[in-house]
Amino acid sequence: MNRHYAGAIGAAILLSALVLSGTRSMAADPRMADLVQAGKIRLAVFLPQYNKDPASGEIRPVGTGFVGAELTRALAARLGIAMQIIGYPTPTKAVEGLKARECDLTLMGIEPSRVGELDFTPPVVQFDYTFLVPAGSTIRSAVDADRPGIRIAVVRNHASTLTLSRIVKHAELIGADLPDAAFELLRGGKADVFAAPREPLMDYAATLPGARLPRRVRRRGQGVGPSPRRDRARRPADIPGGAARRRENAITWGKRRPAARIGLAKVPAKGHPAALR
Repeated sequence: MNRHYAGAIGAAILLSALVLSGTRSMAADPRMADLVQAGKIRLAVFLPQYNKDPASGEIRPVGTGFVGAELTRALAARLGIAMQIIGYPTPTKAVEGLKARECDLTLMGIEPSRVGELDFTPPVVQFDYTFLVPAGSTIRSAVDADRPGIRIAVVRNHASTLTLSRIVKHAELIGADLPDAAFELLRGGKADVFAAPREPLMDYAATLPGARLPRRVRRRGQGVGPSPRRDRARRPADIPGGAARRRENAITWGKRRPAARIGLAKVPAKGHPAALR
């Protein structure tokens, strides 16, 4: 994890800890009864939000997954219950897990295609979308990347890809299910560009001699708290201090593109854990 990303994560965790420390006893809150009764809160993470220990199989959150884990850990401590982390390969599988009540919340991008089935908090993390090109590439800007004949490797159903699909006019998007597979498209010459959040791309660039990232392309924020949308009595906006975080996470694409946001989401449904509704 690069130091800039670590700093942003640390700030998000500190802010959330301060917010939670100033709230009244949450365990006595009737909206938390289902979580307290269950005795645990389950966080869903998806690649690249975690690594798995090859020997023990332990899931180790990284990047925005680490943010989600620390936020969930603070909430669990506040409620006096346990925390469980459940790993999924993709955002789509994580959403399916939420709907099936296998987990209670996750940290993911606030996208128009998702708000119809998930509830989100305001954004809590901000980061950049950009792209990676191999050595010798003449592509140096977003304009260069969006030309006929250019192939852009992306990860299917990730927030960065959903955003990019609304912007690209000429280039071809080539999807892969997992980040490593998308990177292999670039490494193997089957794509000219790999588009994703900046921090993972910096890690990939370190493994590909001569690869480089351009200057910032788009800034993106992430929030916390998924829930199905059938029960409107409790919403992610109820998280203490949530409204105060909104303006901290405004995002732009290039110079004049509209802003995009990322937040905690969960499936709205009667009897579903209420912590982030």
